[in-house]
Amino acid sequence: MPDAVAEDDVARAATAATAEDSALPAGPAPGSGPGSAGFEQLSAVADAVLYEGYLLYPYRRSSPKNRVRWQFGVLLPRDWVELDGPVAVGVSGSADSWYQQTECLLRMRRPDAAVRVRVRYLQTQHKQVEAAGPDGGHRPVPSLRADDGTAWLTFDEAVPRETDLAVALADLLDGREHTASVGAPGGEATEPLPSGAGRVVRRREEVRARTTLTAVRLADDLVRLRVRTENTGRSADPGAPREEALRRALIATHTLVGGDGVEFVSLIDPPGELARPAGECRSEFTFPVLGGAPLARTDGTSPYGGREASGGSTGPLLLSAPIILPDRPQIAPESPGDLHDAGEIDEILTLRTMLLTDEEKAEARATDPRAAEIIDRVDSMPPEVFARLHGAIRSLSPAGSPAPAGPPTPAGPPTPGGPFTFDGPFASDRPFVPGGSSGGERPAWWQEGGDEGLSPTTDTVLVDGVRVGGGSRVLLRPRGRGADAQDMFLAGRAARVAAVFHDVDGSTHLAVTLEDDPAAELHTWYGRFHYFRPEELEPLTAAEGPETPAPSAPPGPPGAHAAPEPPEAPAPAP
Repeated sequence: MPDAVAEDDVARAATAATAEDSALPAGPAPGSGPGSAGFEQLSAVADAVLYEGYLLYPYRRSSPKNRVRWQFGVLLPRDWVELDGPVAVGVSGSADSWYQQTECLLRMRRPDAAVRVRVRYLQTQHKQVEAAGPDGGHRPVPSLRADDGTAWLTFDEAVPRETDLAVALADLLDGREHTASVGAPGGEATEPLPSGAGRVVRRREEVRARTTLTAVRLADDLVRLRVRTENTGRSADPGAPREEALRRALIATHTLVGGDGVEFVSLIDPPGELARPAGECRSEFTFPVLGGAPLARTDGTSPYGGREASGGSTGPLLLSAPIILPDRPQIAPESPGDLHDAGEIDEILTLRTMLLTDEEKAEARATDPRAAEIIDRVDSMPPEVFARLHGAIRSLSPAGSPAPAGPPTPAGPPTPGGPFTFDGPFASDRPFVPGGSSGGERPAWWQEGGDEGLSPTTDTVLVDGVRVGGGSRVLLRPRGRGADAQDMFLAGRAARVAAVFHDVDGSTHLAVTLEDDPAAELHTWYGRFHYFRPEELEPLTAAEGPETPAPSAPPGPPGAHAAPEPPEAPAPAP
């Protein structure tokens, strides 16, 4: 995401514990375990990953998007995740899973080399507000206002958890795997409210999980390391809604890997001689990148002919995150604090927060202590701090000097055995037939003519035995598991299909506009649609086929289209 402030598409997150963190034991304190000295180099980035999407603008409980939370690195009980079958493996953790696996390459520089791993995640905690009764008892309420005017809201919070593991690399190479528990206990804590108005009860359920380390020697000093974290618990009800299953989940799960006498190889840009073994590493539901400064030999040279001096292909640390990052991600120094939004655009979000009414700010403060911290920081931000948010240019260099090295440009399509592969029409020997029509094999999508024969406005796809295409009326039925958070808000709404698109991975999506959206015509004019898979739609069009779309016309201003069709006549009474 383009961002003039938050470098490398990652945002600053809070490092200080808040009231809800201290209400219950939070496990080992950050920086207290083995390898903590090296891990502190990545602390700000790791915290940004930990709190990614924790709470989104406008930071209020009443906001719909804050009712559909926890979208990255979520490891749920396996029986809940696989109720409808195994989940599709991806390179990042935007889909719910029950495990997370990191495979990486490292150079073993000493016989006594050791590997150090830190697993971090959030554990949900339900904050229940209870009002005091005349009989001395308490009853649950959605909200409560104390005598001093302070508001309290029932809401879900999260507690940070982390577990450190350390093992001699020689032990792993002898075929002995190392497994440790990384779960967290359940518990309850009560906080009385001022003037005896009531109390806040915070409850959390036990999270059961384990992390296993294994290693394989590929050469004298080259090792492939695997770190696999699994949710080993069971859900109380495999058919329960996601918000209930989250009580026993690891959220925003990510892993820091370091060690003594080891250096890690970039999987994004490995040295040429290590490209093949790097491509054979398989990471699932997570994306490992280098952290820390480039490594150099004691004589000032680098292990691979100087590459590390200008960006580097090895490093002392690895961050395996549920979101896709570049090697050596950083936090922009201009960012004054966390906003919890993906790839934070600090200036825009700060301006928006300033525009909240006093009532909206009060609700945000009552929603969550972290939201209160954001509101208070924005309200008290000095002008000189706000001015820094307007942007920073870091790519300028003196005239005549070489341009800064940027990310490598791929020389061609991904090859089999690359670091991350997908199923789909990535080779010319894979047939691809659009719209259910007959046809022979198609060339790969990146080759010239690879999209010939596709016509989004006229292609169709079968949905429940009905051929659906441009003009068809459908009912939106997002999948209950794995659906996009925004799509969940549209469940049960009627829509009209505008086009059928075939993705490069072989999947199909239908672009739709909502029938009850007053801006539907405007969205159609400039091509802004909602996208759904065929299995997420219920046809409302008659079985004989989709309506014939009107002939296309050149774009014009809103309102320049033909008048909409008159509403359908009501069906006669039986």
